[in-house]
Amino acid sequence: MSRGPARAPAATAFGRGDLTASIVLVFPLLLAYEIGVLFSSTVNGVDVVTRAVYAACGYDRVRYLVVHASLAVAYLVWIRAIRRANVLALDVVAPLVLEAAVWALSLAAIVPLVVAHLPLAITELALGRRGEAVVMSLGAGVHEELVFRVGALAGGCALLRRSGLGPRASLAIAVIGSSLLFSAAHHWGAHGEAYRDSVFAYRALCGAAFGLIFWYRSLAHAVYAHVLYDLYVLALR
Repeated sequence: MSRGPARAPAATAFGRGDLTASIVLVFPLLLAYEIGVLFSSTVNGVDVVTRAVYAACGYDRVRYLVVHASLAVAYLVWIRAIRRANVLALDVVAPLVLEAAVWALSLAAIVPLVVAHLPLAITELALGRRGEAVVMSLGAGVHEELVFRVGALAGGCALLRRSGLGPRASLAIAVIGSSLLFSAAHHWGAHGEAYRDSVFAYRALCGAAFGLIFWYRSLAHAVYAHVLYDLYVLALR
């Protein structure tokens, strides 16, 4: 007897994806970014961890590299201990990256069209020097997804659920709120961009899309889609 189509996994506090598998898949991107910032003049705006680690190392590059080499070894030991090294197999990584690329290209095509129909003037987003922009793309994909999707979206959704709000309303409010925070964060602080309605709307829509990818696919899908989207935009400049 046929059992029928498989049911989608139930949503947890972090959406429907496998959080442990996502961490396994995202760590190599994080490590590449952490090493890359040594050769860059800046770090991602929401990345306070790298600054703190570098300061704790006495701003010494060798110590900083030793710390991250140790983290890389610990990562390998950890995935072996929890028996999740299979997550890094080509038949797992390739479909994920391919799907993330589809999401990234779709966003690059759809979001500008949506913003173009809003009563706003489209402006270009400056990315700076290409080498640093590649590093920043990695940092944005990892750190911004951790802060705004895991922290703001998942955390906000959990708080709203605890307050008695229904799951759908909680998710909708958390997606909207985290997307607005995501966009606004790019204009905060001394290094923030000058505010423009078009840029704010553009990033808010992208933030909502990444939020839905995070919730209904996984953190890894959102991170890779974010990185590939930024790299695609960079390639067009």
